[in-house]
Amino acid sequence: MKKAYVFPGQGSQFPGMAKNLYDTNPVAKEMMEKANNILGFRITDIMFEGTPEDLKQTKVTQPAIFLHSVVMAKCSPYFSPDMVAGHSLGEFSALVAAGAMDFEEGLKLVSIRAMAMQKACEKTEGAMAAIIALPDDKIEEICNETEGTVVAANYNCNGQVVISGEKAAVDAACAKLKEAGAKRALPLPVGGAFHSPLMEPARAELAEGIKKAVFHKPVCPIYQNVTGKPSTDPEEIKANLLSQLTSPVRWTQSVKNMLEDGADHFVELGPGKVLQGLVSKIATGPVTIEGHQEL
Repeated sequence: MKKAYVFPGQGSQFPGMAKNLYDTNPVAKEMMEKANNILGFRITDIMFEGTPEDLKQTKVTQPAIFLHSVVMAKCSPYFSPDMVAGHSLGEFSALVAAGAMDFEEGLKLVSIRAMAMQKACEKTEGAMAAIIALPDDKIEEICNETEGTVVAANYNCNGQVVISGEKAAVDAACAKLKEAGAKRALPLPVGGAFHSPLMEPARAELAEGIKKAVFHKPVCPIYQNVTGKPSTDPEEIKANLLSQLTSPVRWTQSVKNMLEDGADHFVELGPGKVLQGLVSKIATGPVTIEGHQEL
């Protein structure tokens, strides 16, 4: 049996997230208070008592989900991965959990990433939309033919791809995709065009942070979003982590490769159950898929 731990990305947050961990686990409380000090504001107050709108701010969402996910990994006596992966932001959580970065280093990079992405979102009106039940190559073809910037951004599972780009271009592509037979073309409630060329300004800012950060060889392979393939090489991991901001999240490919490499037990660490649902739609054989009980 090979166990794969997977870590969620933006959109999995909820009011009250990680409060039980903070209240009942001394290690979790210590890590969260350390995060408050590093960030320069009490993110735990927003996580525990903030509204959904408070938590939707990118500068809050990303460190909150990262913190929740990493604390669960660090506090679990059962965490012993054969492989890890994270969806978008979750890749940072996966890297810290697998020992490729220290907690403090990872949190600082996530904070840089979040602030840079929020600034990039304010420069251009971007949008994202989930396209249901249309082949990947057809989605790519229509995006390429649409005027303006719109690209396939998240390959989430079979029959579900998220497109991203300029709002007008995304709207135009959605209309064409529905005409081509998509069951749904659903606009997503996000603040920008993540994993598209519109994130290039954020990529430049993150590059400086990654350049200064210390990376180690992880304890197990990490299947990275940009390639969907495993890596344990710190320099390769850094390069892929930077490319991720403007490149698509190849989640379907990542999970398929993990399955081919023997994963038969997936555990989602962090808020929500999004990845459990996606893995269940990608896996074709007998696979155990579960969340992780808070300690």
